[in-house]
Amino acid sequence: MDRRTSLVVTAAWVILGAASGAAWAQNYPNKVIKLQVPFAPGGTTDIVARVIAEPLGKALGQSVIVENKAGGGGVVGATETVRSAPDGYSLGMATVSTTAANPAINPKNPYNPITDFTPIINIAATPNVIAVHPSFPARNYKDFVAELKKNPGKYSYSSSGTGGIGHLQTELWKSLQGVFITHIPYRGAGPALNDTVAGQVPIIFDNMPSALPFIQAGKLIPIVVAAPQRLSQLPNVPTFKEVGLEPVNRMAYYGILGPKNLPKEVVDKISGGVKKALEDSAVRKRIEDTGSLIVANTPEQFAAQIKAEFEIYKKVVDDQKLKLD
Repeated sequence: MDRRTSLVVTAAWVILGAASGAAWAQNYPNKVIKLQVPFAPGGTTDIVARVIAEPLGKALGQSVIVENKAGGGGVVGATETVRSAPDGYSLGMATVSTTAANPAINPKNPYNPITDFTPIINIAATPNVIAVHPSFPARNYKDFVAELKKNPGKYSYSSSGTGGIGHLQTELWKSLQGVFITHIPYRGAGPALNDTVAGQVPIIFDNMPSALPFIQAGKLIPIVVAAPQRLSQLPNVPTFKEVGLEPVNRMAYYGILGPKNLPKEVVDKISGGVKKALEDSAVRKRIEDTGSLIVANTPEQFAAQIKAEFEIYKKVVDDQKLKLD
């Protein structure tokens, strides 16, 4: 076979392969899709995933099954998503913890949040809240800070895991506010909440959807929130901006991503399926009732958001010289 013939044959195979890939993507999905939550059940990531999974499955014409893979502040589950085949049948929930906070603080993080994922859609943005067990001797921000300054090292706080957003935001807050409390990491917000509600840990920095039911039941007392403005669910609780700590006033995001090199046709189908699911007012209400704001942006916008958030938290880590426990 001469060189010219070889090039023609190679080109033919490339065209056939591309056509086959395009046909495969057009037929997507034809089996069950796994949506992996990189935290234990009961946290906000798990809540949002389970709200969207069923209507997304209906929109795509295949079941979407939620699986929990906790560990390492979300790194274990996120790493499994990175290592999955780029076929659209193994997706992951994207959080600030897994795509920004943990990679920013952990020099041994096994993936690059900017290059190792295919961002698909940011479903919702969620305020965060510092809350305390009812036995804590403070009910407002001023008294809360005064108690911590009076007793440095006496109190501890729980988080969804080392390197997670709850950990990093609390450490940023501590450095700016000039207080010291000990970090107690868990394998997800669910277990962290359970121990805080039980009084085993007095303080938690958590996302609103998972913390709100306990706040409404009087099992946790809200102290301050990270949100653009005061929340309708907690009208008497100030934002970090109001107490003079605007750098901490950052909301979390909950989106869907896949491994890198996910075909655009598959990305568009999943993104379109989520948007279709969110057209249902009942689905939107279930998310908004948690205190979250619907985002539903484009893959390109979500990719830019992940990059910006990672850069912000990397600067926080560098400026504050934060390190893993």
